[in-house]
Parts: sequence; structure tokens; C-alpha cells
Amino acid sequence: MKPIRKAVFPVAGLGTRFLPATKAVPKEMMPVVDRPVIQHVVEEAREAGIEHFIFITGRNKGSIEDHFDKQFELDVTLAKRGNKKTEIEILAAGLPAAGQTSFTRQQEPLGLGHAVWCARDIVGDEPFALLLPDMLHLGKRGALAGMMDVYKESAGNVIAVSEVPREQVHQYGIVGVGEAKGPGFRVTEMVEKPKVEDAPSNYMISGRYILQPEIFGLLAKQGAGAGGEIQLTDSMLTLAKSQDFFGYRFDGEIYDTGSKLGFLMANAAYALADKSVSKQFRDEIQKLLGKA
Repeated sequence: MKPIRKAVFPVAGLGTRFLPATKAVPKEMMPVVDRPVIQHVVEEAREAGIEHFIFITGRNKGSIEDHFDKQFELDVTLAKRGNKKTEIEILAAGLPAAGQTSFTRQQEPLGLGHAVWCARDIVGDEPFALLLPDMLHLGKRGALAGMMDVYKESAGNVIAVSEVPREQVHQYGIVGVGEAKGPGFRVTEMVEKPKVEDAPSNYMISGRYILQPEIFGLLAKQGAGAGGEIQLTDSMLTLAKSQDFFGYRFDGEIYDTGSKLGFLMANAAYALADKSVSKQFRDEIQKLLGKA
């Protein structure tokens, strides 16, 4: 069984739901409390033991690359002030080591499947993690770390899932739940946005994957699907005919920061979980609610 060393982060999206803010700031760089969305997701991957971080970027995404690099002017300025040791340590802790990041361009917006395919030469012939940056997973333990436990038991493909109200299953990709396998379960089917009466369960696919490298060959031949884009799910369904897929139930809350409400809720949830501001933040929210 090959270890999972690399993670792919598709960050080429335009972020049109956050215009005009995203004219100048990539949506992945918008802050949730004190760090960009993408940093929260990279930290989840680091917790799980990922050693190489692969970003699929597009035009106007240079600030993501800059964020994960040293900024010598800032470091020097903070050091000269003499009282910024904490800030210097925080900046250093957020940086991957030299050689641990790779950036490649998705030159056309051809879909998630195409974005993943763009990472093929960097990933090579080994299994990898895929994390969708829009979906922040907040829990006692990161989603990918839990998925690694399932992978060690199964050596297959792994999908993170989370329960949603039954009446909302038509909004998500839904999996069928089979027999237990270690800390996970066997996925019996994957259905994209099923009708409520046809859904095999109420477990949605939550934007975290461990995939075998054979997915790249399937994506290379995959035609356009829903929305005229190359869909990752289509190739996963093909791969499932020859390889096992397993599910990991994430125990925590998930926030879709690609939507305005999800982004605001993520900021509130992460602020309440941050001991340095949680009490004051709670008090201020209660004051606002009292005025509403």
C-alpha cells in the first residue's frame, strides 16, 4: 500500500458570487478570522501528514503562491520591532518547507475533473488527496486525518461524507452506504443530486477525496458532462467499476465558503472556536441580535 504524500487543491475558480471583492482578491484568499480560506485547508492536509501541496491555479491567483512563500521585507520589519516574536512564529508555522509546494495552471475553466487532470504529472503514479478549498471542515479532528485511517484499512479510494436533512439531498452528490470497513464503510453507489425519493442515503460527498492514480487516465478520456464541463464524479463512477470506494463520516460542521451565507457562518463558527476572541465575539453578536 502506497502512502498518501501529495494533496491537490483546485484554486482556479473565478469566485463570481463574491464580486466585486474577487476582482482583486482570489476567493481562496478571503479571510476566515485571521487566515485565508486556503490556509485552513492546507493546515488540515498538514495535520494528516501530507508532504507535497499541489495548487491548480488560474489567472490572477498569484497571491496564493505569494502567501505560501517567505516575504523577507515583512520578516525583517517584524524582527526589527523586537516585540513581534509571536507574529513571526505564526508566519513561519504557516509555511510549507522549501520544495513542498507546486503550482500549475488550469488555463481554461473546463471543470473540476479537468483541474484534477492538470495535476497528473506532478502527482505521478501514486494515490493522492484532493481537497476542495471552498468546503471548510471544522471538528476536533481534520477530515483528511480521519480519511487516512480508512485508507490504511482499505487501500482503496476514500470519500468524506456528512449527513444532510433528507429533504436537501437533491442539492448534493449522495452515496449509498454498504457494510462497515474499519472506521469507514463501503460505498455502494454515487448519485449526483438525486430526487428525494430516489436517494440511496442522506450522506453527501463533502469535498474531500483520496483517489488512486488510475483516475487520471479516465479523466483524460472523459467527455464533457453536466454544465458542459469535465466532471470528476463521472470518472469516479467509471473507476468504481474496477476499484472499491469507501466512505468516512466526518464528525463536525462543514461550511461552504463559496456562498455568502456559508462564508459568514464559517467566520462566526471559527471565531467562536478561537479562544483569543470567542468570548468577546459572542458578547458582540448578542448585542447585535438585541438591536435587530
